[in-house]
Amino acid sequence: MADLRDGGSSLDAILAPRSVAVVGVSRERGSIGAEIFHNLIASGFQGPVYPVNPNADWVQSVKAYASISDVPGTVDLAVITTPAATVRDIVDACAAKGVKGVVVISAGFAEGGGDARAQQHELAERCRRAGMRMVGPNCLGVLSTAADVRLNATFGPINPPAGSVAFATQSGGPGLAAFDYASSLGLGISEFVSMGNKADVSGNDLLERWRRHSATRVILLYLESFGNPRRFLELAREVSHEKPIIAVKAGRTSTGARAASSHTAALAGSDKAAAALFAQTGVIRVESMRELLETASVLALQPIPAGRRTAIITNAGGLGIMAADACEAHNLALPKPDEPTMDALRSFLPTAASLGNPIDMVASASAETYEKTLSTVLASDAFDSAIVLLVPTAVTDPVAVAQAIVRAATGMPKPVVCAVVGVHGAAEGRTHLCDAGFPAFAFPEEAVTALGHATDYGSWRATHAERQSPAAAVNQDRVRRILADATARIRATPEDAGNDWLTPQEAHALLEACGIATPRSAFVATAEAAATAADEIGYPVVAKVIATGLIHKTEVGAVRVGLRDAAAVRAACRAMADRMDVKVEGFQVQEMVEGGTELLAGISRDPSFGALVGFGAGGTYTELLADAAFRIAPLTRDDARDIVSGIRSQALLNGFRGHPAVDRDTVMRVLLALSALADDNQNVLEVDLNPLVATARKGIIALDARVRLRRP
Repeated sequence: MADLRDGGSSLDAILAPRSVAVVGVSRERGSIGAEIFHNLIASGFQGPVYPVNPNADWVQSVKAYASISDVPGTVDLAVITTPAATVRDIVDACAAKGVKGVVVISAGFAEGGGDARAQQHELAERCRRAGMRMVGPNCLGVLSTAADVRLNATFGPINPPAGSVAFATQSGGPGLAAFDYASSLGLGISEFVSMGNKADVSGNDLLERWRRHSATRVILLYLESFGNPRRFLELAREVSHEKPIIAVKAGRTSTGARAASSHTAALAGSDKAAAALFAQTGVIRVESMRELLETASVLALQPIPAGRRTAIITNAGGLGIMAADACEAHNLALPKPDEPTMDALRSFLPTAASLGNPIDMVASASAETYEKTLSTVLASDAFDSAIVLLVPTAVTDPVAVAQAIVRAATGMPKPVVCAVVGVHGAAEGRTHLCDAGFPAFAFPEEAVTALGHATDYGSWRATHAERQSPAAAVNQDRVRRILADATARIRATPEDAGNDWLTPQEAHALLEACGIATPRSAFVATAEAAATAADEIGYPVVAKVIATGLIHKTEVGAVRVGLRDAAAVRAACRAMADRMDVKVEGFQVQEMVEGGTELLAGISRDPSFGALVGFGAGGTYTELLADAAFRIAPLTRDDARDIVSGIRSQALLNGFRGHPAVDRDTVMRVLLALSALADDNQNVLEVDLNPLVATARKGIIALDARVRLRRP
């Protein structure tokens, strides 16, 4: 049996069992139970396999038993394939037998909603009380290729080769589809789990296991929902520093989200939140199963790129152009060779060759030319990786070229990816390369995309050293008092009163407690008091109406700016009060901050993912540009930096048309303060600092703040 320390021991009964029973095995091939039983035998499972069928003495020439309790000796893993109505009693029998893990293939649980959802919950609770782990229900099964296990407890038609890629899928179909293509790329599987409805074992459990699993080098995920995004955030960030995680997240569109929800019986969170979660944990998000496996082939078979500088080597100019365009799309740099490398290339390439980047060796390039060119490029300090392209011609033997590439690249610390394009021997060339551990694709764009994802991962790992959130300059005691008082006020009023938003006074006090700068302000009851306050603050000032439920003040004429004397303040306050349809409770008089760059920052709480902290272009640019970046709280400094650098409007931050450059460090401190506020106070649903103005003289100041709390 596999070493219990080599992975999560709670899952060893499922992925490294000593014995397996299959409950619900038909005597005839073609049923799910019979195919699982056949695969267990055919894969050479290193232990006894017991068929359970009350109506048969023998199944596939193996002694059968009427129930799990009749099986002699211990059973580590039970695979259940019977109808849903029978599963609960079988699980109870497994518990009584001392079974340590169950895989419930049977459908008919939470994916159908209603009472079936409650039945699934009860099933999971029974397993927990018995100390059994459960995969499923509604799944394809599990697989391990470890030499001392050889477990194929799936009803798939393929037994994949052993390798270093672990794969967890929420839907069985993508897993089946992946095995065949993975083999063609030279990828082998270490472990595979079809999670189904994830009633117990989840992707987080598998990340825990595979992080410590020495046979696993790359982790693949096909996800439709997140059960515990907060735990995924913590865990995936840790794992990504050690092993790459590549994910396909289905349900990006509203239609796809509905389909994912109905299929998995779990709510799909917003795609923007999912994108933030992947970005800050270093998870490589890809668009398709094909891209998932192609990216995995680079990371499993080649070194992680140390930088973004790549060289394109080709025997066809058109292929080089296609690859160059794809490199730009994936932010891969194409520097020209340095002079020593250029001199070396000139010594053997024909005069018609192009020595820039792409390096076009022309159509007559031989296997020897490929070997010399690639060796020269890999020896150069100008490049971090290489993309080798080949279109076989009548004078080119693709297998000989593949052998030359292998000779040049074997043992080198830089990744090499290839594309062998065409029909004439191309498939044979790709096969030879993949078998030798060099990813080879049918088109240049596929090679570049896979290398681009691998390069992004290497860059993330090199630049995201922080794993914990820093202490923010937030007075949490004062924050809690402010929020507690506001919550008591909200509780004492009807739900339709519209006062689940903090008052301007409360919002101002909250920002001060969070260390976020605000203009000098005064909160007064009358127009006369407003004029007096303005004299003390200094002109010019801004006057705002205070009224319960009044959120969007500008839209209803409840804000006046540029007031330059007491008479103007007095007149403005009276005029605004006269036109309001709501009861005016007072006025806020605020120092006017002129000039600067208008930004926004805030918090939005997603029902599945928790609090998202966002930043972007604000003020008059908000709706026009719709430009904001998000990460999920709690943030590290790396996360805060990524948010600031993640918006498209970098020109605004760098200083645009006379505006000063924005102090990014101060913006990061604001974002970290919002992160601490959201993470420590779950009743804060929404914060909107808009505009958040960056000025040369006063720094970064929140001119307006809206804060909404969850009603008690």
